[in-house]
Amino acid sequence: MARVALVTGGMGGLGTAMCKALANSGHKVATTYIGDDAQAQEWVAKLKGEGFDFLAVKCDVTNFADAEKAVAEVVEKLGNVDVLVNNAGITRDGVFKKMTADQWLAVINTNLNSAFNMTKQVFDGMCERGFGRVVNISSINGQKGQFGQANYSAAKAGIHGLTMALAQEGAKKGVTVNTIAPGYIGTDMVMAIAEEVRNKIIAGIPVGRLGKPEEIAALVNYLASDVSGFMTGAELAINGGQHMM
Repeated sequence: MARVALVTGGMGGLGTAMCKALANSGHKVATTYIGDDAQAQEWVAKLKGEGFDFLAVKCDVTNFADAEKAVAEVVEKLGNVDVLVNNAGITRDGVFKKMTADQWLAVINTNLNSAFNMTKQVFDGMCERGFGRVVNISSINGQKGQFGQANYSAAKAGIHGLTMALAQEGAKKGVTVNTIAPGYIGTDMVMAIAEEVRNKIIAGIPVGRLGKPEEIAALVNYLASDVSGFMTGAELAINGGQHMM
């Protein structure tokens, strides 16, 4: 029987690649979205045209009750969630001197609190059934910090703290929890950066290029698989050598 994977924020460049990779390895895939229903259905239709049948569930991942409702819909339509990828994230950049409380809270709520809200809905069930995979998407900037991103760096560092604690709670129950920390990936968002700035970023990456969404998705797919059962509590850097720990 196909396992069920839920990817939060799955309609962006990285999220779409993750959804495709998980589907290609036999998962039934659902994703959350926030905002325009018509755009979400357009995404579903576009992917259906490519041979993918994804379930899109509207959910404000910063809201616990919304997360509860969304997961209940996934369970009703696809079955129990076996794989959760906490991928939803935003930026509200600004130097700390000028950062507002709203900017801070928006990023903490979307990038960190959402991981609690979503994982809380599925973790106990995974433990009871004896199998589960939670993959938390962090960032190179959660490892090294980044000027003008105190909120983002704090949230992404916090993600791995959650990973390490939950990994210990799930270890004897067949549930693994791991973090992926990507560097600069060639998504639409990064490609929209001015070419001159983008070239400076690439100059600081030892492999000499941006990462590909499919490379991150392949790592998610591995962590979601049966053969990754001995890896838990890990933070996997995938950044072209830009930051080594």
